[in-house]
Amino acid sequence: MKVIYENQVTAMGAGVEEFKDAGLFIIFGENAPEELKDYCYSVSVNPINGTIAPGQTLCVGDASYKITAVGEEAPVTLAGLGHCTINFSGATEVELPGTIYVENKEMPVVEIGTKIMIVED
Repeated sequence: MKVIYENQVTAMGAGVEEFKDAGLFIIFGENAPEELKDYCYSVSVNPINGTIAPGQTLCVGDASYKITAVGEEAPVTLAGLGHCTINFSGATEVELPGTIYVENKEMPVVEIGTKIMIVED
């Protein structure tokens, strides 16, 4: 198993649950704009080791999800700003360039300390 990306939630905005009904969660590095911080899970800005691609697995705590599509901007903003939207719709076509789409399963419980990883078998 190759680890492509690894991070850990360091803080949670007061409004993160607002996106749960839409099947989304957003991560952002420490430098998130003030108007977005309330809606994001805070993480460190960590490098990506390789290419993020469909077929890989997103692990959030103990839950795992197959990646179904990757927006072209998602790896750029993830590596540069720690920013990415995770969409749990199972979509195979990219609608938003800063989004990683994963299989449509129950969303994970995300708390301070939750590990987020992208791995390749």
